[in-house]
Amino acid sequence: MTGSISIGGSLAPKRLELLRAVVRDNAAIAILINPDTPLGEAERKDAEAASRAIGQRLDVLTARNESEIVAAFAALKQRRIGALMIAFDTFYFGQMRWMAAFADWHAVPAIGPLPEFAAAGGLMAYGPSISDVVRQVGVYAGRILKGAKRADLPVMQPTKFELTINLKAAKALGLDVPQTLLATADEVIE
Repeated sequence: MTGSISIGGSLAPKRLELLRAVVRDNAAIAILINPDTPLGEAERKDAEAASRAIGQRLDVLTARNESEIVAAFAALKQRRIGALMIAFDTFYFGQMRWMAAFADWHAVPAIGPLPEFAAAGGLMAYGPSISDVVRQVGVYAGRILKGAKRADLPVMQPTKFELTINLKAAKALGLDVPQTLLATADEVIE
């Protein structure tokens, strides 16, 4: 795909805000990042800055493969983490289903970057609209086929973001999702 990027790091503050809207005020929150990717590092920095600004405790968990993901979820209880943000990472995209199952098994409210996370049982998902990113790639492909040079085209960033809330997961976790948050959701799973 040329000419389009999927941002992730700058969404960490929004994911933090969304989690704080449904978890206890004093709950520690962790972010799970892949330390081997620039996006993971950017998301960590943005999440740390956002948490400092509001006085929120934030732990950083790292995982670059499946066994480290398992270890990171096991660390949630040891560190007394009350909620989890899963960073935007291409490796994590293929892990969304079982990451949602781990969040459910560990009874931790979690937000992921893709709607599949909430559909698989995670509490929430917030990230760029994949269909919109694919549409943008199609627009670029059309422009290139009509003779435009790739180097002359600006890089496009997502402009549409989607919030998915899983009310079944919220109920299982004993959480109340504010009506104002439900009203802003693109999809609510009941």
